Amino acid sequence: MEEKLHSFLNSGLLERYLVGDTSIAENLEAEHFITNYREAAEAYNILQTNLEIVAKANAVEPPLGSLNKILQATKQDTKVIELPRRKTPWYSIAASVTALAFAASTTYYYIKNKALLNENDVVVEEIFDLRGDLEKNNSKLDAIALELQKLNNPDSKKYLLEGNDRAKDLKTVAYINSVDKTSMIDVVSLPKLPEDKVYQLRAELEDRMVSLGHLEDYQRTLKPIPYFEDALALSIVIENRDSTSNASDEEEVAEISLRNN
Repeated sequence: MEEKLHSFLNSGLLERYLVGDTSIAENLEAEHFITNYREAAEAYNILQTNLEIVAKANAVEPPLGSLNKILQATKQDTKVIELPRRKTPWYSIAASVTALAFAASTTYYYIKNKALLNENDVVVEEIFDLRGDLEKNNSKLDAIALELQKLNNPDSKKYLLEGNDRAKDLKTVAYINSVDKTSMIDVVSLPKLPEDKVYQLRAELEDRMVSLGHLEDYQRTLKPIPYFEDALALSIVIENRDSTSNASDEEEVAEISLRNN
């Protein structure tokens, strides 16, 4: 649509419409663009203003006494006085054409400059978006690098939890660093459960079991989990999604001891 607008403004139709040198179809086309496009309306207003300036600059004063002669002629029934007609000088026509051409070129460059400014704003916004994306990507890369650093740390110990007969395809890997006191878990595979069931990761302490969260929240992502220095074991159980108490031993599907490791 921008191409059609520029083509219309460069066609000279707007100038011809202003001076009445257009067909009915061309009138409809010109009025359509003036009504629906602000740039066309602004160009039309500029042309009108310039034409008025040219018309005033080239206006010819009537001869002195013309008004009295006209009034006398209207009072006579048989005598008609014809006022002398003056042809418009060629330089007035040339000046008008030059002014219209100047107005058209001014309008064109005004719209062109405005389009370039809009394109510049778009480019600036895209640059800021790219900078934002780069910052986000750099943050993600920094986080991944930090995770890899933790995993490759010789103080980090790796614990593989595999499911029993109730969840044969279950496989998770826990990374525990007793020096930095950090723990992370990587859910490799997680068999699907009914909607009302969920896998829960637990830490076994001397006197109680502590929930470390639902495994579905960690799936496909290496995530940190709470660290317990005195934890004896890690286990995975199946429980009701809305359960508020620890699951029983019968629901346990994986377990690994943290002692002597």
